[in-house]
Amino acid sequence: MDTKVEKTTHNAKEKIMAEEAHLSKNILNKEQQMSYKEKAQEDEEVINKMGTEPISKLMIAMGLPMILSMVVQAFYNIVDSYFVSAMPDTAQIVGMGDYAMNALTLAFPIQMLMVAIGVGTGVGINALLSKTLGEGKRETASYVAGNAIFIGICTYVVFLLFGLFGVQVYMNSQTSDPIILQMGKKYLGICCTLSFGIILYTIYEKLLQSTGKTVLCTIGQLAGALTNIVLDPILIFGYFGMPQMGVAGAAYATVIGQFVSLILDMIFHYGFNNDIDKQLRYIKPKKRIIKDIYIVGIPAILMQALMSFMTYGVNIIFISVSTAAVTAYGVYYKIQQFVFFAAFGLNNAIIPIVSFNYGMRNKQRVKDGIRYGMMYTLIIMGIGLIFLQIFAHQVAGIFALSPDIQKLCILSIRIITIGYLFAGANIAYQGIFQALGCGVHSLIISLLRLIVVALPLAWLFTKVSNAESMIWWAFPIAEGVALIVAVFMMRKINKDRVKELV
Repeated sequence: MDTKVEKTTHNAKEKIMAEEAHLSKNILNKEQQMSYKEKAQEDEEVINKMGTEPISKLMIAMGLPMILSMVVQAFYNIVDSYFVSAMPDTAQIVGMGDYAMNALTLAFPIQMLMVAIGVGTGVGINALLSKTLGEGKRETASYVAGNAIFIGICTYVVFLLFGLFGVQVYMNSQTSDPIILQMGKKYLGICCTLSFGIILYTIYEKLLQSTGKTVLCTIGQLAGALTNIVLDPILIFGYFGMPQMGVAGAAYATVIGQFVSLILDMIFHYGFNNDIDKQLRYIKPKKRIIKDIYIVGIPAILMQALMSFMTYGVNIIFISVSTAAVTAYGVYYKIQQFVFFAAFGLNNAIIPIVSFNYGMRNKQRVKDGIRYGMMYTLIIMGIGLIFLQIFAHQVAGIFALSPDIQKLCILSIRIITIGYLFAGANIAYQGIFQALGCGVHSLIISLLRLIVVALPLAWLFTKVSNAESMIWWAFPIAEGVALIVAVFMMRKINKDRVKELV
């Protein structure tokens, strides 16, 4: 154990001894003293894991479960789309699968917005909770957790009201086709009014991640995703005596899976998350804590929402080239989720590790967290780069595509993956910035790589003669530009925040 760890452990023990002496001096009863000792022991266990375990091993131990769960989530997205597109025609409607896919596509931005708010808020919770635990402020950490639940309930109320009163207006703003309108309103209405599962699940997931219990929250996510995958064909097509519900079945399968994840994470939190006190009084809103959560959380929310906006913008730009280009990009986007979701999974491990040790003011462990977080993210993206370059034909061939679309899909894979190492570094930097309380810096990097550089470049490339080949270069170029800015930002943050640590 190095000098820093010995000093931290010694200080923790001195603090515990001083508190115990104070308790004895004030003649507290035996039960109260035992309760305090148990809490002090629990706090020391957190320090032993997040504050002393080698970063290289800790990053893998915390990251692998989240990487696995994110990859499963990406797999679920593809399977879900496959089942909906396979919906059979009826006597009244020919091309049912196409209509259903169109309806779900129009509903997708709102679903992404729910995820963006949930995940973004969770990032703020994760960073603040890990920091307060690292500082040894158990009472404050408990209020952070309680206020997080309060925020989740308020967020659900907003989407409930939208599901009841806003879906009609939203769908009418995008299409006038009566079949698509009916399917879209039905699907999105169910997802919004029953969004309690996805919003609260995201909150409880971050409460578990912040205390290092990543295996438990991964079990919750896997259970929900697998539930969704199993229920999709049963509810969509009406297997095993169930009614054939079509897109409504897809929506119910989605929300049931989300509720499964929520229930499991609540069980894990209230049953095993002993690092946080869970009395109802901690749910009482505190303005300062909510503000601190959103200082980091709002930029993270915007970063997540930017992904949806970018996809929407790309579709509008690419349609001027050809519908085949739009379809090819849509297929590529689902393929790349496997690689990017894995990187985001590791990002979810970088944030609590760096943030916790930043709260402890442990300079060496913060630097190790940055180094190993970057290295492991680049390894993930490098593996994705090599695999997709070698097997581009085989991966594109999984989907039933026309020869023209398949050719464009392969071309998109070949070109866009060139920027994967740049993208990996940007993703790692975004997590590092968030962990160090620099959420605005993460937002700037997201704006550059997703909107400010990518969309104008894509539009410019549509004006050249070989547009179908050139448009794909907008993405690796945007990642490269964003990385240059991120490196300069990291130098400034390292000077102002990391070097001052002891």
